[in-house]
Amino acid sequence: MKLGLHIANFTWPEGAPRLGAVLADVAATADEVGFERISVMDHVWQIGVMGPPEHEMLEAYTALGFLAAHTKTAKLLTLVTGVTYRDPGLLAKAITTLDVLSGGRAIMGIGAAWNEEESRGLGLLFPSTKERFERLEEALLILRQMFAGDETAFEGKHYRLGRLLNSPLPLSRPHPPILIGGGGEKKTLLLVAKYADECNLFPTPEVQHKLDVLKRHCDTVGRNYDEIRKTVLYRFDLAEKSPKEIIEDLGRLSALGFDVAHGGLTKAYDTSQFEIFQKEILPAAEAL
Repeated sequence: MKLGLHIANFTWPEGAPRLGAVLADVAATADEVGFERISVMDHVWQIGVMGPPEHEMLEAYTALGFLAAHTKTAKLLTLVTGVTYRDPGLLAKAITTLDVLSGGRAIMGIGAAWNEEESRGLGLLFPSTKERFERLEEALLILRQMFAGDETAFEGKHYRLGRLLNSPLPLSRPHPPILIGGGGEKKTLLLVAKYADECNLFPTPEVQHKLDVLKRHCDTVGRNYDEIRKTVLYRFDLAEKSPKEIIEDLGRLSALGFDVAHGGLTKAYDTSQFEIFQKEILPAAEAL
């Protein structure tokens, strides 16, 4: 099993003046010790589970570009971009730019969006759930087409693009992996089966059921379930769990079929924690 560092909280002791320097150190250290990927949220305000909206939040793709400059091997992604936050043509360009400048390390994380409060607050598009999923499917088609270099005009219900020119093309082959986040059984997991290279789920008691639903969707659309990489959001809380307990959790997730665990840290700015990962947790995860 591979591990990813998920950075979702930027309210750090030294504040905004040192945020860039500390984030660079965190990313470089995580990359050096062997985290396979580094992810950030695609939110413009902090979300309730992490803190009040007034807490510091960085714009995702500016942050990922910064992280690309301070890492060498880690893949870079959002968990996940809300489809309504950027038109898909511009989103394809952002991911392609990240992929080219990072040497082929971008992953396209995307979902249907959910945070109405921040969307209304900053004037971002936030239509009905039905429309957001319609837009998500159209965006997935546009992304795949632009990553492939197909410039044919796109005429959808919500998006109309005259020429899907994308130069330069991504370095990743056949394209930057597309990860769809969310466990909705009727829509999200069906879109995973149809279009995604990876999915991301939460480790709830229903997670085995979610995987079973995904497999049924794959059977329905004629997709090989095993070719979809399964990722899971898992909190690496060294204040509450010992390395042994974390490794046991990872073993259970691996047995369910998960290939990657993205983990947040209670104090992400404290790079001393990474020594424990390097010596104990990462080698054990690799062996699963």
